[in-house]
Amino acid sequence: MNNTLAQALEWMKSDGLKALIIIVLAIIFAKTVNFMIRRVFQVIINRKNDVEYEKKARTLKSLLKYAINITVILIATMMVLRQLGIDIKPILAGAGVAGLAIGFGARRLVEDIISGFFIFLEDQIRVNDVVEIAGKSGVVEKVTLRMTILRDLAGNVHYIRNGNIDIVTNMTKGYSRYVFEVGVAYREDTDEVTQVLSDIGTDLAGDPAFGASIVEPLEILGVDKFADSAVIIKARIQTKPGDQWKVGREFNRRMKKKFDELDIEIPFPHLTLYQGIDKDENAPPLRVKQDNDK
Repeated sequence: MNNTLAQALEWMKSDGLKALIIIVLAIIFAKTVNFMIRRVFQVIINRKNDVEYEKKARTLKSLLKYAINITVILIATMMVLRQLGIDIKPILAGAGVAGLAIGFGARRLVEDIISGFFIFLEDQIRVNDVVEIAGKSGVVEKVTLRMTILRDLAGNVHYIRNGNIDIVTNMTKGYSRYVFEVGVAYREDTDEVTQVLSDIGTDLAGDPAFGASIVEPLEILGVDKFADSAVIIKARIQTKPGDQWKVGREFNRRMKKKFDELDIEIPFPHLTLYQGIDKDENAPPLRVKQDNDK
């Protein structure tokens, strides 16, 4: 028992201490490199002062940190195994055979990494973009070669494998637009309504709180369709990426107030009953019975 304890203490003083030092140095190295990456990218982002460039930089930073951490872990693991007296040569020699065996079970992982590489290469998704992928939408919080992490409006976090991403809808790349479909009653003059919408758009662009978010003025596309209860006038406004919802909500608020002020009707869905007429243009009577018991 004493010999075993003595051997353990001796091992701790030699190989065990070296293994511990390797682990500590690996952690210090990884944290130092990650800190340097954060500082370098922060300087680059501050100098450029561009939203789109910032998104690309943050995405690249996330991928670099992920790759460096994985590399450090693998190297440190090999060095520790060597200090523990485990011969790593058979492990390295068998890597080809093991890799072939693992490959069949890790096809999804390889697919995720390849998809993640092309997503980054083609600049499809960046950190802080608002996207819809794999049936989920939200703000991109993190992008790695294996998965993309979204947080939706309710605060839910979605972890999506890059291999599952076949269609990407990016709502905040370059610029954004908010599309309005304004329904008014058939009795309204569409030219008058169009002018009112144009005036609201001009006032909104002149407001310091919203004007900085508007890239191009309101564009009125005209009468789009005749719905069951309303005439639909379509318009759109172009904003900075991600500001379309803020601008759109404020425009809707002002439009409702202005329509109420000018007595422009935003109709409820309604149904017109047609009794029909005979050849002599006489219509049958419409009898309405009122239930007084209710």
